[in-house]
Amino acid sequence: MSCRRSPDPRCFPHAPICIDDNGSAYELHGKDDAPVVVLIHGIGLTRWMWRTIALRLAERFRILVYDLWGHGESRACEHAPDLSMLSEQLRCLLDALSIPKAALVGFSLGGMINRRFAMDFPMRVTALAILNSPHERTPDEQALVESRAAQPQSIEAGIDATLARWFTNEFVRERGDVVAQVRNRVLSNNPKQYAAYRRLLASGVLELVRPCPQISKPSLVMTCARDSGSTPDMSCAIAREIVDSQLIVVPDLRHLGLLQEPDCFAIPLESFLSKSLCCVSKE
Repeated sequence: MSCRRSPDPRCFPHAPICIDDNGSAYELHGKDDAPVVVLIHGIGLTRWMWRTIALRLAERFRILVYDLWGHGESRACEHAPDLSMLSEQLRCLLDALSIPKAALVGFSLGGMINRRFAMDFPMRVTALAILNSPHERTPDEQALVESRAAQPQSIEAGIDATLARWFTNEFVRERGDVVAQVRNRVLSNNPKQYAAYRRLLASGVLELVRPCPQISKPSLVMTCARDSGSTPDMSCAIAREIVDSQLIVVPDLRHLGLLQEPDCFAIPLESFLSKSLCCVSKE
């Protein structure tokens, strides 16, 4: 395991970035003795997407942010990614850091990974927050999504449509700096790895629907009212399938609402984690 300064000061200024023996790039923030909260990013992004929320949560929790394999400063995937492989990446990282259990906050694909992890390693999960994450589609919708994901397309060809789904028109006009940062990060991805992750995002939901046994960890499920790929109906279905869950739909925003309006997510996240992890610490 090695540590060095991050070359990107926009992530977490002055924070060392470490690489574990499995090639996962990560950072730790907050008090050493606080409950651990892991933040898992979405497709094409990196731990950078959490910078505002992570710094706020680090005032109360020990925050672990990391890059999925094939993203950011983590190693490339050795084969086509699947949810079990990414669940195993997280397990290995927690083992390397001697973290026995943690609350897992996942955005989009990250919300699929943390559900898979909760199914694979339930004793290592204290709570879940599933943000803007896809779920069960109709058979026709599922076939269409998988067909689109399988079609060869350069990242550049799809980036404008992607950003239009992720941000409101007003935000694109007024905060072009943030949109440009997101655009550059997505375009920096390896095209083959990105295409493989697109296929996973399309097909991976099938193994998460109506899990048996049910996930029974305290859970917060959130999405945005105008998120076309992770709709309020999908989030409602996720919440119904988890024993102890609550649902929040943020009005007006689209898929990357947590970058557009961080407080809309940070405030309920902080409240949920404080209550959930306080109850766990008393058990």
